[in-house]
Amino acid sequence: MSDTKQQPLGFYADNPNWTSSSAITDDLIARHQTKHRLFKVVIGSLGIGVILGIIGLILRLVDGVSDTAQWGYTAAVIAFLLTTASSAPMVAIAPRIAKGHWRRIISRPAEMWSVAGLVTLLLFIPMLWVLPSLEDGRRSLWFYHPGEVFAYSPHLWTTLSILGLVVLGFILLWVSAMPDLAILRDRAEDGSVLKKRYSWLARNWTGTTQDWIWQKHRLGIIGALYFLMLITVHFLFSVDFLMTLVPGWIDALYPATHAANSLQAATATMILTMFVLRTFCGYKEIGKVQFWSLGKLMFALSLLWFWFWFSSFNIYWYGKKPNEQQVMELFIHGPYMPIFYATFILVFVVPLFTMIWNFLRRSIWGPTLIAISVLIGIFLDRIRVYVAAYSVSDQSSSFHGIDVIPPTVYPDVADVFIVIGAITASILLYVLLTRVVPIINIWEQKELLLYKLHKKYHRATVMVLGKPD
Repeated sequence: MSDTKQQPLGFYADNPNWTSSSAITDDLIARHQTKHRLFKVVIGSLGIGVILGIIGLILRLVDGVSDTAQWGYTAAVIAFLLTTASSAPMVAIAPRIAKGHWRRIISRPAEMWSVAGLVTLLLFIPMLWVLPSLEDGRRSLWFYHPGEVFAYSPHLWTTLSILGLVVLGFILLWVSAMPDLAILRDRAEDGSVLKKRYSWLARNWTGTTQDWIWQKHRLGIIGALYFLMLITVHFLFSVDFLMTLVPGWIDALYPATHAANSLQAATATMILTMFVLRTFCGYKEIGKVQFWSLGKLMFALSLLWFWFWFSSFNIYWYGKKPNEQQVMELFIHGPYMPIFYATFILVFVVPLFTMIWNFLRRSIWGPTLIAISVLIGIFLDRIRVYVAAYSVSDQSSSFHGIDVIPPTVYPDVADVFIVIGAITASILLYVLLTRVVPIINIWEQKELLLYKLHKKYHRATVMVLGKPD
């Protein structure tokens, strides 16, 4: 029970005047069909970034794939996209399983980030030639004997896992959007291109009880599979395309650290997405409760970041074996020490000493600025570990340590272009997708009408909110 003046769930849930599902549908469909006046400018700007990325990738391919040090920044931006965009759908999946109403208005924006998996998959293809095979004698968790066909097991299974994540992301978005696509199908003119497009996308959805039961079960199954595949991708990529490249780096906790960091980055990604939608796209319905809820989650995950980092650091710092000291020299107090301290401050210190204050956590600007800090910190952290790992020249399994600590690898023009292109391409696909799928989930907003009731309580009007079964 909550006061309607506080607007705890969003405009459509809290305003007693919006009691008709048709009114909600008309409003959201009208917004979807109205193109923003800066839409072409945004598309053009992002397109320039994509062109730069293609140029950078061509320049990098011209230099060849034999020198792994040249591909450190490409691996870093792939890991960054896996950590942020590909992990953002979890903001829709986890609260949906927990049956939280506050996530309804941001579930679709979170699911739409799955489209960025296409960029990750395409950018990952050259890495298959960059990563040495097991025949070169490098370390690996895979069982291999000379002459067997399993020399490229890391390449095969990582590719299949990333492809599976992309497919599951699109299926999750499609199943979730099917009722809204059916609305657009029914409202399109007969014989028009939109009619054919949405008829194909909505399939045979008619809104029967059987359709709704089918969708509910499929969303639960696909959401669980997406989470499992996300963990698998982080495990395989962080092991085969990172840890095994550094002799002496033995850390059973780091794959879990890589995956846990993705939850923190996903939360920060969605906070920044909500701010853009609210400030520049006119979706004022995204209220303080969404920022507050995700802000609390980001604060908890920032503490978890420190726990994972310190658990691994403590073993290396206390053991002080020669190979462990070499790994610490490479990643922490060596050539990448400034980046490490910047990461530590941006990802842990800033959230710790800001999110403890209610006036910041319950505001709009507070969680947004802190989310930007976290995203920058995560990006620097991916540069720190991946660029450093790919700069190690001796990757032979016969050598159990780093012979010489390589110097700092600074980005060249190709690296800068690739990073810009990968990030802008992900955003471009997201923006283009908003022209096909309504960015606010219409059927979930209408469903909420079934769970709420406004009534008088003494002198106030309160909202009685039920929970799904």
